[in-house]
This record gives sequence, C-alpha cells and structure tokens, in this order.
Amino acid sequence: MRTRRGFCYPRVVGGGRGDMFLEKIELINKRKELVAETNINSRKKIRTSPDISTSDGSDFFDSLPDDLVISILTKLSSTAGCPSDFINVLITCKRLNGLGLHSMVLSKASQKTFSVKASNWSESTHRFLKQCSDAGNVEACYTLGMIRFYCLQNRGSGASLMAKAAISSHAPALYSLAVIQFNGSGGSKNDKDLRAGVALCARAAFLGHIDALRELGHCLQDGYGIRQNITEGRRFLVQANARELASVFSSAAVSGIPTRQLLTWSPLPHPHPQLRHLSGSGCPLLSDFGCNVPAPEAHPASRFMAEWFAARGGSPGNGLRLCSHVGCGRPETRRHEFRRCSVCGAVNYCSRACQALDWKLRHKVECTPVERWLDEDGDGDAHDVDGAVDGGDDVMADS
Repeated sequence: MRTRRGFCYPRVVGGGRGDMFLEKIELINKRKELVAETNINSRKKIRTSPDISTSDGSDFFDSLPDDLVISILTKLSSTAGCPSDFINVLITCKRLNGLGLHSMVLSKASQKTFSVKASNWSESTHRFLKQCSDAGNVEACYTLGMIRFYCLQNRGSGASLMAKAAISSHAPALYSLAVIQFNGSGGSKNDKDLRAGVALCARAAFLGHIDALRELGHCLQDGYGIRQNITEGRRFLVQANARELASVFSSAAVSGIPTRQLLTWSPLPHPHPQLRHLSGSGCPLLSDFGCNVPAPEAHPASRFMAEWFAARGGSPGNGLRLCSHVGCGRPETRRHEFRRCSVCGAVNYCSRACQALDWKLRHKVECTPVERWLDEDGDGDAHDVDGAVDGGDDVMADS
C-alpha cells in the first residue's frame, strides 16, 4: 500500500520475509518496555523512617539522652514569656517534670517566669521560687527577697536573698538595697546609712540601672550622702533619661511598634489638668522638647507588691503608706519612713528616683501648693515629717 509520501508498507505474506518482519516488531516493542521499566526504577524513592518501638512500648522520646532534654528545657525556661510557658511543660509528663526541675534549668529561668500574680500566691509558688533561688537564679533571689522583705515581713531572709543577687551584680537588687539603706527600712530612723546607700546606688548605676542613675544624680545635686556636685548630678540625670529613651526604642523594635507612635510632639509639654485628655498617656522624659514616651514597664516584683497591698485595702498597716509612684509598690516599714512632698503633702515616695519619675508622669499637673498641711494624725507640718523633701520645679524639673 502506497502512502502519501510515496512509501510502501511491506506486504506480510506467509513464509520467510513476513515472519522476519513480525519478529523485528516484537523486538522493538520489548525494547520500549525495557526502557520504560528502566526509567521507572531510576526515579528517587521516598524513604520512610522505620518505626522505633520496643517490647515495653517506649517511643523515640524515651530514647533521647537526659542531657539533650535538659538543654532544650534550659533554652525554653530562659525564653519563657510568662509562668504558664514553663509550667505547661512541667505538667506534660513525669520525665519532663523531673528534668524541668533540674538545677541548670531553674538557674537559667527568665525574669518573666517569676511574674506571679499576688492572687495566685500559694505555698507551692513559694517553694518554686525558693528552689530557683537555691539553684542560683539571681532573678528568683531578687523577686523572692522583695516579697519576703516587704510582703511577708521576713526582713532578715529577704535582705539576705537580695544581697545574694547583688553579689552576682544584679542591678535591681543593688538599687533595692540602696533604698533600704537610705530609708533604714526594717529598723529605726537611726539605722539609715546614707554613705552605704550611695555606694550601692553607684554600683547599680555603673551597671546601667536607670533608677539608680536618677537617684545618684539627685544625691549629687542635693549633697545627700555624698559631697554636692551639681554639674555631675545633672550629667547622671541626663544619662538616665537617655538610657530610658533607648530602652523604649529597643523594646519597640522587638515588638514591631513604629517609633512615630511612641514619640509625639505636643505644643504644651505640661498641659493644664483640664487638658490632659487631649494628650496621649506617657512619661514625658523629654518634656522640655514636648516628646512623650510610654512609662517604663514595672518589674514583676514591683507589680506583685502593688497587687498584694491593693488586695489588702491599699495599706501595708496601721499608719503606714505605699510609695505614690505606681511602678514601685514599696511600703513603709515604720511610720513616716518615706519622703513626702512639702508642697502639697498628698504624695510620698521611697526614693528620689520614684519622686522624680512620678513628678514627670503625673504629679506635676496635680500638685497644688498650700500654706500648711497636716499629717494623717492632724498634728504636724512639712517640717515635722521624717524625710520630707521639697517638691516643685527646683527639685523635680531637673530630672
């Protein structure tokens, strides 16, 4: 048969040539099948991991060495954002509960791991903090020390725990011990040691603690426990404001908040009290230039103390007062321990740092000068109160 191109198919006839042609066709078909099988076999096969099981029913997790699991738990505890992040691991299984309480894991736990609410305080929480402090965790030492000293009124044990953290160059513990020395907390007025307080405050300021820098600046300006040096004091105050502003920017970068939302320009750096609702809430660290930034986040120990005394009527005891700075939470350990504003007499502070920060945060627009104010018992004025200091711009505006 002739095709369009003029070729002819060979005729299939019985006999020699026809049989030879059929054999060639079969050979070609076999070669095609062989090539197809070769292509299929050359493709990459999906490898599946064999099931690891033993006669006792254990799985792959049980075969992991303890050192590897402890390393993973240490990383988890050091990056925990709240106590539940770590507690949920402990209640997962018996092995994780045992390895999670290893001293290496507890010693690396983050500050937010101990962010316990006062309403959830229990004996088991106390034991957990004690176990972490025994493991060498400085944050646990400081948090438990503050709770014991101010809330549980166990002065000796609380001070020793804070001293343990201070030996490890924990800046908040150094500053808290400085406040105790300045006020003579846990003792009488004669137990004040201003020189020791300045020394502890200087050490914390050297480590970059913002409140310590501000406290040291005011001590130098006022000549409180140290020789007066106004120029050096102002330098420390400027450095404290700069560090606080830098910490706000760094935290905003981590959380992804635009910087423009943190810095706002106000034509009235210190607005009238009736106009406060027009400006955003914040702490005007650069109030001279009209810039407002959010107030610094309080330490978990300070939040715990504020919640602890708020649940008890807002008073630490008969005739005792709390520090008026909302981010502090420290109570008085004796009557008239804290300094009181001599202009209005309505607020009192545990330190000059809290006084300066609260002045910028809210008290500057609330303070009302009076001729004379009485204490809580109705007998006495500003000069009769232990540790009363001047309010107003001559003390507060430099901060």
